[in-house]
Amino acid sequence: RDEFGRLLERERISSNEHLTRAILRERAATEEERQKAQRFAKQLEEKDRELKKHDAYYKEQLARLEERSAQFYKVTTEQYQKAADEVSARFK
Repeated sequence: RDEFGRLLERERISSNEHLTRAILRERAATEEERQKAQRFAKQLEEKDRELKKHDAYYKEQLARLEERSAQFYKVTTEQYQKAADEVSARFK
């Protein structure tokens, strides 16, 4: 019985040590995953800020181009109307 008891005690200790190591490995892996998730979240936030910045820039550029286009259209229309009036006046 004593020998069997000692054998069981050694097995229990060995099992506990194995379990403790496994738990520590899992905790370390979990912490690593948590840190990795935080890094990815920060990278995602940075990309989001960058995209918003680009979006604002391109909206501003689009507004400028639309304004320029409207100005060119106005000038072209005025020139066309002036030329049409001149032709009409010459050939009346």
